[in-house]
Amino acid sequence: MPILYHASPVPNLTELTPHVSNHGKPLVYLSDRRESVLVYLSNPVERHCLRTGFAHNGPFYKFASYGFSPEGKPVLEEYYPDAFADTFAGVSGWIYRAECAGCTPLPGIPGAFVSEAPVLVAGAEFIPDAYAEILRAEREGLLLLRRYGDHSPRKLRWIAVMAETEYQNAGDRPEYRDFLRAKFPHLPR
Repeated sequence: MPILYHASPVPNLTELTPHVSNHGKPLVYLSDRRESVLVYLSNPVERHCLRTGFAHNGPFYKFASYGFSPEGKPVLEEYYPDAFADTFAGVSGWIYRAECAGCTPLPGIPGAFVSEAPVLVAGAEFIPDAYAEILRAEREGLLLLRRYGDHSPRKLRWIAVMAETEYQNAGDRPEYRDFLRAKFPHLPR
């Protein structure tokens, strides 16, 4: 049974419980790659709202700009200037390890697994600074970072259109719209 990983800002968990995420179904999300879960130590939407005092009740929309290389290596992309530091610098959290016989692969995401049932924690690692840990993983070749300034003009146009589409589709998510307006200045005020 492979070791699987899950990241959380919550300390001292002994069991990972299913929660509703962007997929709309309560699941526990895990990965067989420790470096893949680093992006879940911080949610830029939640961090933005806490910094600005934007009042919000309930779960925050998850915004993560990452994918995978053809070899299956995690690729994190900055969709706005200094997004990595803005999202992860100074954020601490935990990476939990689990063995999960009932976890099933999540199609379309390399190394991802889900469970509809709670998953027992087999161990934990404290991460004092998520940004420092992401930079370490980049240096070790475990993941790739694509910084905002390195994107082609075509990619920057795609990002602008993506932000507009996300904004238009987020009418029921005022916290997400506020985040998008702050990070993508071309959006309506």
